[in-house]
Amino acid sequence: QLTFVESGGDLVQPGGSLRVSCEASGFALRNYAIAWFRQVPGKEREAISCISGLDGSSYYADFVKGRFNSSRDDARNTAYLQMDSLKLGDTAVYYCAADQEVRKCSRGWQTGTRFAYWGQGTQVTVSL
Repeated sequence: QLTFVESGGDLVQPGGSLRVSCEASGFALRNYAIAWFRQVPGKEREAISCISGLDGSSYYADFVKGRFNSSRDDARNTAYLQMDSLKLGDTAVYYCAADQEVRKCSRGWQTGTRFAYWGQGTQVTVSL
C-alpha cells in the first residue's frame, strides 16, 4: 500500500522560502507522477504542480510559476516542493498525491481525481 509522510510546513514571513517534503513508502516514487495540491478551509482545492514519473517532466499552475519548484530524490524516495517568494495568499494545507495507475501528468491531472493516495497534509502559514 502506498503511504506518504509529509513534513516541513511552518510559519514564514512574506517573501520567505520553505520546502515541504513527501516521503513515500510502498512504491518507487520515480516511476509515477506525483502532484502537489493545497487547500484552505472553506475553499476549493488548488492544483499546484505535477512531476511525471521516469522522465520527470513538470507542470505548474500559473500562480506559482517562477516561485515554486517540485523535485524528487529517488534515493530517498521523497518528493519536495520548494516555495520561494511566498505570499500571504499561499497560506494553506499542502498535500502530495500519487497513484499506482498514473505515471504521467496527463491532461486533467489538476482535478486530483486520478490520485488515490494522499499525504496527511502539512500546514504552511505566511504571515507578518
